[in-house]
Amino acid sequence: MNKFACISDDVQLGANVFLSKFINLYGCSIGENTKIGAFVEVQKNSRIGKNCKVSSHSFICEGVTIEDGVFIGHNVMFTNDKYPRAVNPDGSLQDERDWHVIRTTVEERATIGSGTVILCGVTVGSNATVGAGSVVTKDIPPGEIWCGNPARFLRKVEKQ
Repeated sequence: MNKFACISDDVQLGANVFLSKFINLYGCSIGENTKIGAFVEVQKNSRIGKNCKVSSHSFICEGVTIEDGVFIGHNVMFTNDKYPRAVNPDGSLQDERDWHVIRTTVEERATIGSGTVILCGVTVGSNATVGAGSVVTKDIPPGEIWCGNPARFLRKVEKQ
């Protein structure tokens, strides 16, 4: 195993998964033939399907499902909390008991451009494309291209 990676014992790796250096994986599953780039973190209760590519410096937080054949560009960030806070109303530090995960799904064969932020609770449809630097705040239908901040419909994906 890679001496520059932190992979907990509860990670489920499919066959032929490629892991770069300087990654952090815990409590997640990664499907066969998937490539994980350098400086990527994948948190617990997240799932990445088979034949995916997750480029360097991306963050896949708890509650994210990435289906088969998805491309994740460099420095893509997912969120899982609509109202993050460091402390409770009484000033005590929050912990896992003080909030609940809001799930996000990226359906099969979608492409997420570099530098994109995907807010929690959305679905990026199958074969959709999100342009680099976008902020996804709502569901993206299958087969559409969206870009901008907030991301907006640009056009349909041409047949491949």
